[in-house]
Amino acid sequence: MFAFIVRRITQALFVMLIISMIGFAIKNKIGDPVRDLVGERVTPAEREQLRDKLGLNDPFFTQYSRFLKNALQGDLGHSFFYKKPALSVIVAKAPATIELVLGAAFIIILVSLPLGVYTALRPRSFFSRMVMGFSTLGVSIPVFLTAIMLIYIFGVQLNWLPSYGRGETVDIFGNGWWQSGFLTRDGLLHLILPCFALASIMLPLFIRLIRSEMMEVLETEYIKYAWAKGLNPMRIWLVHAFKNTLLPVVTVFGVQIGIMFAFTILTETVFQWQGMGYMFLEAVERSDISLLIAYLIVVGSVFVIVNTVVDIIYGFINPTVRIAGRT
Repeated sequence: MFAFIVRRITQALFVMLIISMIGFAIKNKIGDPVRDLVGERVTPAEREQLRDKLGLNDPFFTQYSRFLKNALQGDLGHSFFYKKPALSVIVAKAPATIELVLGAAFIIILVSLPLGVYTALRPRSFFSRMVMGFSTLGVSIPVFLTAIMLIYIFGVQLNWLPSYGRGETVDIFGNGWWQSGFLTRDGLLHLILPCFALASIMLPLFIRLIRSEMMEVLETEYIKYAWAKGLNPMRIWLVHAFKNTLLPVVTVFGVQIGIMFAFTILTETVFQWQGMGYMFLEAVERSDISLLIAYLIVVGSVFVIVNTVVDIIYGFINPTVRIAGRT
């Protein structure tokens, strides 16, 4: 198991190296730091002198090694708009996005598990057909359209829920670093619509995945043997079948959690949610290149870390994964 963990961590570090290299290459191609720093009034000779001073005329790999060294120390560049380190800007916006993703993940788990199991056990019932029909519709509707419909129905017509912003927040650690909306009633009300909108991307996928995996497990020989032994149906369904259904679901769930961080851009834009996704679009509009690249590297890191942790957990659950990795 130790060799398996080391192998997965090594792969994660290699992927992060590739992400950082791509991010640095993009940074060099889509913007001129000297122009952003001094404007248009400086002469070409003065600009060239400043480029030499900043090391921008050095070979690519010399610049990249310097960038990598700074990145390992937590320095991903300086935001031109916020006038502060890009990483500190992202850290300040991260709690809003993390809470949005956690809320959406909770909804996905709470809804997809019972619906997926029920539709597998009762595939011909009217309710199962209705759930599968809605899941097909949910896959087809883009997240921004779902968000707009939720705002129109529950925010405008019914006036039940707030349609934008984070609402009232509480400082958890007392230093202003994490402003949470989970601990106030107004904050929770503001979370409901964006969390459901974000969850709508993955919810149909997980209902279908759990249903198909459960139906496949129910046809295996050991389940038939359990029926032949006369075990209680609830024990067969929820212990023997459901446990083995979760193995592929855990892996896919880890991947999708990372993807949801990227999908928050659309959700946060519609709901004016002041998180990392909304910050990214503002950085695009303001041509804040350092902040853009820092965002790409941070989101890439989250995606890689989540997938590595899920792979390791899956290795504990299913020993055949570790065995297959040696061959």
